[in-house]
Amino acid sequence: MKQAEIDTGMLRRRFRVALQRRGHWQRHWQECYEFALPQRQESDAGAGGPGGFGGGGGNVGKKQFDRVFDATAPDAVEQLAASLLGEITPPSGGWFQMVPGEDVAAADKAELAEKLARAGRIVQGHFERSNFAVEIHQAYLDLVTVGTACLRLEEEGPGAPSRFRFCAVPVRQLAFEERVDGTLDAVFRQLNLGSADICEKWPDAKIPDRMTSGPDAEMEKFAVIEAVLPDRSGAGGYDYVVFFASDPVDTTAQDGVIATGRFAVSPYIAFRWLKAPGEIYGRSPVMKALPDIKTANKVVELVLKNASIAVTGIWQADDDGILNPATVRLVPGSIIPKAVGSAGLTPLDAPGRFDVSDVVLADLRERIRRCLLADRLGQVDAPRMSATEVLERAAENSRLLAATYSRLQAELIFPLMRRALHVLARSGDLPDIPIDGTVVCLRHTAPMAQLGRKAEAGQTLDWLGRLASLGPDAMATIDMDKTVRWLAEQFGVPPDLLQPQITPEDLAGIAGIVGAMVQAPEGAAANTNTNINTNTNVYAGEAG
Repeated sequence: MKQAEIDTGMLRRRFRVALQRRGHWQRHWQECYEFALPQRQESDAGAGGPGGFGGGGGNVGKKQFDRVFDATAPDAVEQLAASLLGEITPPSGGWFQMVPGEDVAAADKAELAEKLARAGRIVQGHFERSNFAVEIHQAYLDLVTVGTACLRLEEEGPGAPSRFRFCAVPVRQLAFEERVDGTLDAVFRQLNLGSADICEKWPDAKIPDRMTSGPDAEMEKFAVIEAVLPDRSGAGGYDYVVFFASDPVDTTAQDGVIATGRFAVSPYIAFRWLKAPGEIYGRSPVMKALPDIKTANKVVELVLKNASIAVTGIWQADDDGILNPATVRLVPGSIIPKAVGSAGLTPLDAPGRFDVSDVVLADLRERIRRCLLADRLGQVDAPRMSATEVLERAAENSRLLAATYSRLQAELIFPLMRRALHVLARSGDLPDIPIDGTVVCLRHTAPMAQLGRKAEAGQTLDWLGRLASLGPDAMATIDMDKTVRWLAEQFGVPPDLLQPQITPEDLAGIAGIVGAMVQAPEGAAANTNTNINTNTNVYAGEAG
């Protein structure tokens, strides 16, 4: 987007429309944060934007659990976010793999696979040395709670341990526009920054003089909008425009524009749990369980009130002019005077029943854990599980999370890797590697991606067990070498653990050498034997 083509009035109108569209979700998000993730509610809201759209920090440091009486939902949310971290992007690595595509010639696949494996190790090293694990976990918490999360990947300076710097952007700072194809890559973000922060973030920023002069200029914060929008001219890439949220009073800045530029790949990666037709923002499992969460919270609140009544009691006394209830203190050893013939203090029975509330709470908590998948993705209660039980559990998880996992692959994994490879190509750490699916394919190899493979391998093992009961003739129909290698691939076993596969050409060469030994004299046979030993050593070296 050229400087002359910038229409900040149009950008502000688009921002206000996106903000109004987002406003329909504001109250729903607030309830989800209040009961399921209290430590994140309004922690970054404050003055600086309409409807709390900004980062003033009005409630930073305040107590957030005052209205939460049942911790089932917050605990289940943290468990589900931790499970997503371990199952989709584990901090230990190994959750992605780049392999040659179908358009690569067979003769070049081995060399290209080796180079891609080395490039993958370089990318993984940058992920491990960055703050990726910390920030993606925060993004998963937003994803589970409100159904929409956003991760920003910026390029770090040359002296940093990693080229990546991640930031989990709170959804309350963002407003999105959705493309016709459903891509969520048009982003408006409001920031409250001082003049020094603006100059540091955008070195070429144009700031009016009135903002940099004065005794309190360094302390003053300004509402700034960063718009990252896809280029509609067909050239590809993204344009970004930074401008003031309100119309500028001083005309020294070009209609409030602070900075402009282009991104070849958007730094914002927005992803959703699931999306209803016609909606832009996602819906979360907390939204589905919110009625049960609020009911359980209210039941626990009433139980606590009833428990306080049961502990302290409710008392009644005759108004006989002798007993003054205001002076009565219910402490051990106290003597309370009463008139002759009067009843004095008598306890009043509480009508509440704790046993009924316990039954209701148990049912509510079970449904909350089921909606938040705490009983599926959480830790296994049984200390030991058989191989069949593990495979059945994997198949059930794959069925429950199939739609969500496919959406996370499309909206999180592939855009994240595309942006990461672009950052490393810009810094010169790697060449430009296009993940187009024909020359280079990206495979997600995290534990969640292997659930379907393990379930399929379990079916094959079950079939082999049934086939073994038919006798040796039935087992003789199986190519055992191919079966073992296929099972190893499905379970993610490293190929180095398998014996090298001998091709028919190798077998023909060995047969020719053996034939030469039979027909050759004794001296030639000794030389041939040496060749066989050399051949054997070559295979042994490949196996090692």
